Amino acid sequence: MKYAIALVLACATTIGLSACSSKGETIGTAGGAVAGGAIGSAATGGSTVGTLGGAAIGGAVGHEAGRRYEERQR
Repeated sequence: MKYAIALVLACATTIGLSACSSKGETIGTAGGAVAGGAIGSAATGGSTVGTLGGAAIGGAVGHEAGRRYEERQR
């Protein structure tokens, strides 16, 4: 079960990173997905849905934070 979760997270991260256009967005997306997955897993007692949901939400928030960071650095 843990192997399946890790595989799904790796695939989701790869697909998400392929859409990123800048270093800040890439780092934000990856960091957010990892943190969100960990928080989602902890909050739901390790459920797959909680882990994947947390990773998705964390990735989206991280992507937005990275995009805004890149805008401020221009």
